[in-house]
Amino acid sequence: MADAEAESTTHSPLPDDLARDQALLVDTVREAGALGLSLFRTELKKWTKDASSPVSEADIAVNDLIQTRLQPATPDYGWLSEESADDERRLRMRRVWIVDPIDGTRNYLAGDEDWCVSVALVEDGVPVLGAVFAPASDEFFLAARGAGTRWNDMPVRATPGSEIDLARIAGPRPLIERLTEAAELAPHHPRIGSLALRLCRVAQGRIDAAFAGGQSRDWDLAAANLIVSEANGKMTSLSGEALRYNCREVKHGRLVAAGHERYSRIIEHFRHLSLP
Repeated sequence: MADAEAESTTHSPLPDDLARDQALLVDTVREAGALGLSLFRTELKKWTKDASSPVSEADIAVNDLIQTRLQPATPDYGWLSEESADDERRLRMRRVWIVDPIDGTRNYLAGDEDWCVSVALVEDGVPVLGAVFAPASDEFFLAARGAGTRWNDMPVRATPGSEIDLARIAGPRPLIERLTEAAELAPHHPRIGSLALRLCRVAQGRIDAAFAGGQSRDWDLAAANLIVSEANGKMTSLSGEALRYNCREVKHGRLVAAGHERYSRIIEHFRHLSLP
């Protein structure tokens, strides 16, 4: 988590426009999280989209709040959200808000605390601001490009080293088991259902690495991607390709996030495997 090296790191101040946007982002995500928390563990209308994805009236309410706060304040920015109809005008805009109003809706509806609000500002396909708020555990992750990552206002960094400890790696079991021939005999880290929060746990140093299984979208990843990167971590596809956001296709393949040394070892390991 926070350490002496992180505490002593200095960063350049944000440009005025990004400093303004960051203040707007923080206030909005905190308000959105409070709304989500007020509806948590209450009777909610819910339905299914895309055959298997749960949605509830809480997802829509939180999405509407975020959109109402961000869009009027930044009329020249695009908008991409899991719970909004896609407007392809975003493809022509340099800066775009990318929003997951409740990441981990299954957990949310089950009454589990493993859910969060995730919002990023992307510029030319690359995240420049990211906030992930887990209201049930009162954890706020914030990152700005070139300014580091903070967890509840404390600097954090991904764990150093290259060793592989399966008890400190989260994600789909089949991917974790491909890290070692003896994986089935080793303990696994408990599942973290919210992908954004799973990735933030890497930035926080609470786990060493995290995988995504191949069905993630921009809104699951953009804020957490920056949070990991600014915490001295790296997050890419399993082939080592950097992620780009606000493209026409917003779906991503299998991914890994870890501190730099461990990330390099994992990527090298998967280069020698033939994955189905």
